[in-house]
Amino acid sequence: MIAGIGIDLCRVSRMQRAVGSLRFVERVFRAEEIAYAESKGNERARAASYASAFAAREAFCKASGVPLARVALASGFCLLRKGGVPEIKLSPEIEALFLPGLPRRLWVSLTHDGDYAAAVVVIERL
Repeated sequence: MIAGIGIDLCRVSRMQRAVGSLRFVERVFRAEEIAYAESKGNERARAASYASAFAAREAFCKASGVPLARVALASGFCLLRKGGVPEIKLSPEIEALFLPGLPRRLWVSLTHDGDYAAAVVVIERL
């Protein structure tokens, strides 16, 4: 059963300016996300990776009802890409904020086109 769905769009050029600040990057993204983005070939590709990770955070918030302020900082949310498949990893504190004690699965889909990155998150209650 679908328990929540969220979508978000992030402008890559805006993120490209934001990630010029190391302070911003370290406050918002986890080490795994930073390593993935920084492994990309050029500045634009790195910005697109950061933009999709940020869009995934916002889409998760829309799907779960958890306030963005709780997941925007690096400690609570991490977008992993295992074998090319995106996956959301949450801290126990964030896990406890939505559907507590109920089994669930998070689905995330990412896309980039031109100056935009988008993410869709679906929360499936098992």
